[in-house]
Amino acid sequence: MIGVAGAGAFGTALAVALAAAGRQVTLWARDADHVAAMAESRSNAARLDGVKFPASLGVTGDLRDLIKAEAVLLALPMQALAGFLGQNGSVLNGLPLVVCCKGIDLATLRGPTAIVRDLCPQSAVSILTGPSFAADIARGLPTALTLAGQGVEALQPLLSTATLRLYRSDDAVGAELGGALKNVVAIAAGVVLGAGLGESARAALITRGFAEMQRFALLQGAASDTLLGLSGLGDLILTCTSTQSRNLRYGMALGSGAAFDRAITVEGVATAQAIEQIAQNQSLDMPVSTMVARLIGQDITLDQAIHSLMSRPLRKE
Repeated sequence: MIGVAGAGAFGTALAVALAAAGRQVTLWARDADHVAAMAESRSNAARLDGVKFPASLGVTGDLRDLIKAEAVLLALPMQALAGFLGQNGSVLNGLPLVVCCKGIDLATLRGPTAIVRDLCPQSAVSILTGPSFAADIARGLPTALTLAGQGVEALQPLLSTATLRLYRSDDAVGAELGGALKNVVAIAAGVVLGAGLGESARAALITRGFAEMQRFALLQGAASDTLLGLSGLGDLILTCTSTQSRNLRYGMALGSGAAFDRAITVEGVATAQAIEQIAQNQSLDMPVSTMVARLIGQDITLDQAIHSLMSRPLRKE
């Protein structure tokens, strides 16, 4: 059995895809009313409307139902991960845990695998990340992801399906930073579009943002080629080019001055703020991330943000 903790869109999509491939899957949600609604309708209309649950997908509100799982996927918002494990880590400690969120914890400035290792020290910890939208996974559309960390040789066949292809890596740091940093660049790309600066400016921003991602990841101990893979470049391309991306849409609203639904989780917001703090602590030059963080915090205007990037000293690429 495979457990999925977190019944948001992505967790539900993974549960559906794995169950459709013949795995026995149990999907956990915190809210009892949500669990009851999913059990009755055999769907998650609140998070992934129009997708029916396969027969081998069960739902529960009791986390103890996951303790016999071969692996538990932690499909929770990045900023909620530490709190969830602080309350429930003892139940999951010792099980193989696969993180399925992207970002950096704003309170601790740490990535998700480090948080899980601290709070579940007896568990083998890995991260599942890469270019993917929940709706595509749930519909059985071809998707490729990176599975990085401990125990991935055993997890790779368990979590792969005919339409969900996983590539394994031992560089969890690089994989999680690729998934975190691309959200910040996507917000910046959205700002460019929202401000009406054009597609050429977006291409330039994405390119320079990717260079920034690589520099930062290498300084944090990532392998040099990890960011060139699915968890870095692949995810960056998807997130910066599709309006299905919440981070891109948020950036477009920020650039145009439009309102954005605060109920929608935009992981890049907290990540940008965390990256700005890390950059200050380590004296790193992170112009794109800093610009995004300061725009979000209303510390600078859009015109000032554009000027700060375009007036940087000319140098060799």
